[in-house]
Amino acid sequence: MKYFPFVTSGENRPANIIILCDHAANTVPTEIAGGDLGLPAEDMNRHIAYDIGAAGVSEHLGRMLDAPVICSNFSRLVIDPNRGADDPTLLMRLYDGTLIPANRYADAEELEKRMALCHRPYHSEVARLVRQKDRPVLISVHSFTPQLRGRPPRPWEIGVLSNDDRRLSEHLLAELARDTSVTTGDNVPYTGYLTGDTMDQHALQNGLFHTLLELRQDLIATPEGQEKWASYLVPHLQAAISRL
Repeated sequence: MKYFPFVTSGENRPANIIILCDHAANTVPTEIAGGDLGLPAEDMNRHIAYDIGAAGVSEHLGRMLDAPVICSNFSRLVIDPNRGADDPTLLMRLYDGTLIPANRYADAEELEKRMALCHRPYHSEVARLVRQKDRPVLISVHSFTPQLRGRPPRPWEIGVLSNDDRRLSEHLLAELARDTSVTTGDNVPYTGYLTGDTMDQHALQNGLFHTLLELRQDLIATPEGQEKWASYLVPHLQAAISRL
């Protein structure tokens, strides 16, 4: 069966919005190290391999907003689609204290193989859907582990990430701030200032409205949690977009 590095759903949905999920899967294509990066299953099911729950949230958001969804179909440990081609963390050899055996001695030829198989086709698909819409709003969905090894617990339920263009993110943060029962962070637990990432390539460089959502993984680890938090986000996203 032919391998595809992305899964696109709802391509013909009419909303002028596209939902992106860069770290949707923990798949290792058989073309890469025989489909095994040398990690035990417990590590491949951790946050180091993919964004737990993010794909489910993305699919629910797509259905609720009537918008297409693009999910990656390869582990971030194969190659990270949310990094530019010259980013030193594009191919990780060590992540949150875990050594990635199949990446330890990966050379330029191996990197190019992974770029050609996974990274470039994923971004080509994003660009294709962007061209089909009329300057669409891009919403990128990620998730974060409640606590990195040796670090303090992360208190936020939701993080809203942005770079220099904060137009949509500012409105979304204002909407989310109305609910004091949910702890929302601005550019936490990561920063949106990442040159060459997905939002930079497809939104910033095209002047498109966009935002990146980070959801805490313990909240969306189950199908019920994924639907719950997608339902929570939808009216806030709709209100924020309407204010643009």
